[in-house]
Amino acid sequence: MPLVLIVLLFAVMYFMMIRPQQKRRREAQAMQSSLGPGDGIVTIGGLHATVVSVDDDVVTVEIAPGVNARFARPAIARVVTSVNNEPEPEPEIEEPAVEEPVNPVVETRKKD
Repeated sequence: MPLVLIVLLFAVMYFMMIRPQQKRRREAQAMQSSLGPGDGIVTIGGLHATVVSVDDDVVTVEIAPGVNARFARPAIARVVTSVNNEPEPEPEIEEPAVEEPVNPVVETRKKD
């Protein structure tokens, strides 16, 4: 019986932690390998830029007119616009409903 519990624990860990992480890593590698000149990107540091050229493991980006910088491919967080200028769909984040706070303070001063 304890052996079954240990095997079950490892199976749950695999499906809840390891497998989703591998999927995210594959998606990131596919996105980074599909980069091309003209793509609008955002780096992991939050820098917005346009791809100028792509080498094996280095991407040259233009961060301002006439200002180029070199980044490692893994430093690219996401592609904002692709080569054909179609914006990439951003994941929608559902914001929780915000209720107005009730003010518990009641004014009890006498008015003259």
